[in-house]
Formats: sequence, C-alpha cells, structure tokens
Amino acid sequence: MQQSGGSIAEQQQQLHSMCDRERTWSSTAGERRSTGYGGCCGWRHSWTCWCSTWHWTSTGYGITMPGKKRRKQKESSFLDISILKKFLHTYEQHCEETQSSLSPTIKKSLSNCISNEVAITKFVLSSHETIPEGHPPVLFKPLVTTIRNLRYMLGKELCIWGILLSNLDIVSLALMLELNGRTIYPFHNLEMIDCGIDVWSMERLGKALSFSNLVSIVLDYNKFGDEGVKGLVLGLDGNKKLLSLSLCYCNLGTESGSVLGQVIAQTAIQELYLNGNYLQCSGAVELINTISTYALGLSAERHTASETNTDFAHHILEATGSAGIHTAVSDLDVVPETHQPAIPEGTENIKKRIGKKKKKREAPVAGPWLAKLHLADNGIDGRGNEGEAGVLEFTQLLT
Repeated sequence: MQQSGGSIAEQQQQLHSMCDRERTWSSTAGERRSTGYGGCCGWRHSWTCWCSTWHWTSTGYGITMPGKKRRKQKESSFLDISILKKFLHTYEQHCEETQSSLSPTIKKSLSNCISNEVAITKFVLSSHETIPEGHPPVLFKPLVTTIRNLRYMLGKELCIWGILLSNLDIVSLALMLELNGRTIYPFHNLEMIDCGIDVWSMERLGKALSFSNLVSIVLDYNKFGDEGVKGLVLGLDGNKKLLSLSLCYCNLGTESGSVLGQVIAQTAIQELYLNGNYLQCSGAVELINTISTYALGLSAERHTASETNTDFAHHILEATGSAGIHTAVSDLDVVPETHQPAIPEGTENIKKRIGKKKKKREAPVAGPWLAKLHLADNGIDGRGNEGEAGVLEFTQLLT
C-alpha cells in the first residue's frame, strides 16, 4: 500500500474511511474473507478492522504479520538441532584422529536428542558397550575434546565406567571442571568407576574440586589407597557444594578414617560411601569420633557466643542505669525486640501485584552435615589388630 501525503491525523482518517467502505459481514460462521484493499476482515456477528494492527514508523505505516513469530521459534529450535549434529560430526572426527571407536551410547543419545529436539545433558562412556571384534576401544579423549572445542555448556552428568584414564585425560577433565575460564561447563555429577586412577591423578582432580560446580562424585573401584585420599581432600577444605562422595573398594586403610573425618566435619557433605575398604574398627572410630568432636566444639562455641552477646547487652543497660539515664528499654530491663511497622491500608494489593523477589539460595554453611554413612565390608569385627576391644569401642561410640 502506498503512503498518502499529509499529516498523521489525515492519514489515519483516510485509513478508517477505507475500512468503513470495505466493511463486510460473513454469511457463514468461521469463514474469513478479505476484500478490496485488504484492509478489513469479516466474521459472523463481528468484524475486525485492520487499522488496529497498523503502526506508524519513521518510514510510514507498516503492519506486522503474526507468522513471523512462529518462524523465529522454528529457527531457534533448528539451531539447537544443528548444534547437536555438529557435536556428533566433530565427535566422529576426533575418534578417527585418535584411532578409537565411536561410543554407541553417545551416538544413540545424540540421535534421540536430535529427533526430540532437546539438548543432551548426560554423557556415558562404558567399556561394556557392544563393539565389533577387531575395532579399537572407546576412549575418553575424543569426548572431552569435542566438548571443549565446541564449548558445549549444557552437560550436567559425566559417567565413565571401566575406561582407563591417563594423567593427560585427568588434566583435560580438571580444566573442563574448573570455573576459572571464559567458558563454564556446569557439570554437577561425576562418576569415574574402575578407571585406573592413580595418586597423581587424584591430586590433580582434588585441586580442581575447589573451583568446580560438582555436587556428587563417585570414584569406586579405583585402587589409589590412603595417599590418593590425601590428594583428593586438598580441594575439599571448606567446600560448600559437594553433597555426596563415594569411595567404595578403593583400598583405603585405617589412616583414611581420620583424614576423611576432618574433611567431612568442615564441609557440606551429607552422604559418604566407604563400602569394601579396610578401615577396620580403629579407622571407623577415628572417622566418627573426629566428626562428633568437631560438632561438639562448634556447638560450644555458638553457645558461648550467644551468652557473650546477652551479657554485653545487660552490661550496657546497667551502665546507663547507673549513670542516671532512663529509657524505655532500661526501665523494662530487657533487650528490645524489633517490630515491623504496620502496613498502610491500600498497599496490600500493590504488593501482591508486584510479587516477592526470589532470594538466591545460599550454599549450606560448612560444618558436619553428614546424614548417611555406609561402612559395609570394612573388617569391623574382632579379627583385626584391635580384637574384641575395638568392636566394643566402636559400638559404644555409636550408642
């Protein structure tokens, strides 16, 4: 439609007159008909003027068709699919470069996500996947290289089962978990079961834990022993994010009891799995005793601090009374309570319309939060070096 000369008011009046001339009524329900200039549309018992959809811009009148929003939504969904297709293609290339087999689980998960138009959030690599005979094994390097090269930031869970990890693999994993770079990979669950992790790898992984976003770590069936635990706890001092730690069948001895006890007492870990180790009675006693001793000391400090604050308030009131200063608070001889001011009338509806601002959920305070402790198959019986006395001490500590 060509622009007409004159002022804005004259052009608006001209548009309305055009709509009045072309107004029509449809004879059948639900039938829509465009007429003449295309300015009006008719429905049974009602008509809608297209003038309401016209808007004034610097270049004149224009109209926004409703189909454009749908096209944008489709383009955004196709964009996600293109990312997943590129991820699969890049992963295949890295597998060829490293002369390793393509993981059937990863390929199947990506194919399902592409067909459903959803992002892949869980990556699983397993040595028990069905690979034809004569083909090379599945490796971890192609997957972590693909994630880092494409900067894929939608992954949440990473599971590696039965695949040997070298020190270079652990370094690449640690760099990806750390939140210091420009790209943040928000993985919160990490499982590395039977991956042959040694002491050096545990120390490197421990350094990355203090900068990661991990909530759960599973390191079962890795024979790193007591020295590996010492390297792991380097990054757990005062950690407020990690909530679950599993170290089952990791060849841990009695020395790991006190080491883990100090870490659990000062972190937010709520679940600890230590099945299948060699803590025996002495290691289990050291673990529980360290946590309980720290908890009792922390409780005593809080009680002392509260009493100190109360005594300080009473001293202030006594000093004001001896100086001849009388206030409403000193006459009552109590610590004043803060009262919220009355809400003025007519403001309740305003607050309901505005709504409450959501407060950010703060991390739990570091301290003994342990709720589940699994110690099955740890030699807690009378056959250890402590004999029956160790079993008696352990049972008394629990009661």
